[in-house]
Amino acid sequence: QVQLSESGGGLVQAGGSLRLSCAVSGRTFSIGPMGWYRQAPGKQRELVATMTGGGMTNYAASVKGRFTISRNNAQNTVYLQMNSLKPEDTAVYYCTAHNTWGQGTQVTVSS
Repeated sequence: QVQLSESGGGLVQAGGSLRLSCAVSGRTFSIGPMGWYRQAPGKQRELVATMTGGGMTNYAASVKGRFTISRNNAQNTVYLQMNSLKPEDTAVYYCTAHNTWGQGTQVTVSS
């Protein structure tokens, strides 16, 4: 019943920025935990950033200070602002909320 759809990925040069969006559709009973994960080729999926229903955030050490997770409750959308991007940030980024995963959006950072 709940569906997530990521967008905003693309190709950027090192040092650039991207803003990912995750639109949540379907029936949601309340605001719950949500997060962003990523998976690079040959690597396991890893946590990037999370936000509790109350708005508390947590970040992977590798992105702390560069990435920011946020949400717009009225639009039912979760965001990931990514600044100072590095080639090692290249991965497919996935949104998760309400025990559901999106299809992923590709982020490629060139050197």
